[in-house]
Amino acid sequence: MTTSASLSVNRVRPRVGLFGFVGSGNLGNDAAFEVVLDYLRRSHPDAVVDAMCMGPERVEDVYRIPAQAMLWYKKYEGRVPLPAAAGLKVLGKAVALVRIAAWVRRHEIVVVPGAGALESTLPMRASGYPLAICALCLAGRVSGTKVALVSVGANSMKQRLTRWVQNAGARRAAYRSYRDLQSWEAMRARGVDVSEDPVYPDLVFGQPVRARDTAQPERVGVGLMAYFGGNDDRRRASALHAHYVDTMTSFVIWLLDTGHPVRIFWGDSDESIDVPVVTRLVNDVRRARPGLDPGLLVADPLTSPADLMAGLAEVGLFVGTRYHNVVSALRSSKPTISIGYSDKFSVLMDEMGLGRFTQSACSVDFGLLTSQFDELVQQRDEIASDLARRNLVIGARLDQQFDYLSTVLFSTPRWTPQPAVTGS
Repeated sequence: MTTSASLSVNRVRPRVGLFGFVGSGNLGNDAAFEVVLDYLRRSHPDAVVDAMCMGPERVEDVYRIPAQAMLWYKKYEGRVPLPAAAGLKVLGKAVALVRIAAWVRRHEIVVVPGAGALESTLPMRASGYPLAICALCLAGRVSGTKVALVSVGANSMKQRLTRWVQNAGARRAAYRSYRDLQSWEAMRARGVDVSEDPVYPDLVFGQPVRARDTAQPERVGVGLMAYFGGNDDRRRASALHAHYVDTMTSFVIWLLDTGHPVRIFWGDSDESIDVPVVTRLVNDVRRARPGLDPGLLVADPLTSPADLMAGLAEVGLFVGTRYHNVVSALRSSKPTISIGYSDKFSVLMDEMGLGRFTQSACSVDFGLLTSQFDELVQQRDEIASDLARRNLVIGARLDQQFDYLSTVLFSTPRWTPQPAVTGS
């Protein structure tokens, strides 16, 4: 008699699931997803691919693969009375865990494509995405599905419950790789055995670059976000936000006054997140400079990673806050200043030879920013050439990881199911 396990091993077309915050508007998450999906279509065209994500309708429409919602109750938010909505959210999270486990069992392989799957650099609770990742990895271990956390970010954290939940999941993954050495070291410090875990570049460095760079050398890309600090900054979130927006507004005015046209970027196409910050800044700048030529300050919509890369092809330099805006600018070999919200920005910029061009968003200094920009302008040609060389090395490293993934995940599509272990 043939068992279901043997049927899975002998399956001609492996079933591969992609899991994460995809399709909800975050351009960085979508870019990482696109890079992995392209790898699967090129290297494993026989694979049957689907997704569990935050924006299934968009994923089905754009990427032409089946998708289902990670959190089914989201579609009811704003449609039911507040007391019922609170209860629905609690019930919905419990149902989501069951749905995740059932979805995992239907696959030989599940991939979490990059992003901060093991981070807490922006506000989050243990019962949200950390618990979903934990459920995903535990379900894989029990069912024999290989769960791969590919080029993910991680950080040290004070939130014990979040750390415990993330560690419990990470330990049960079949494959883990990190997007930088800091993430690898953070997981080691958190007590996870990382001795077999490789470090590879962020998946967003695998995005295709526009064949023809149409940059106007003096045009500057300025990337904004709805920055309110991190998990430890909740009490001063409003003050941090106000300082960040005011400083960036002053900087954009300074750029315009010194002869630099500006193109505004952001990192989330959900109009309720970054767009209000963009709108406020643009309005404030136009009030401060009422006679400004409309073509000197542009904030065209960004709805996809392709839009982002097309926009970057038109600027000569970039200053930004969203992590994957910065990665995308570096991928495009644009001389860049990062205004980051965690240590991962400093690590990234150091790795790209630009460690002197970074600041913290929580204390961004206008005088230092203008000084850094002047230096960036003076060195732009050598910086751009150096970034182009580094991108060649990064591309080769990403190809190495995909070759290794094909061996680890596809040579034997399933592994031996094991009992779930509750310890972390």
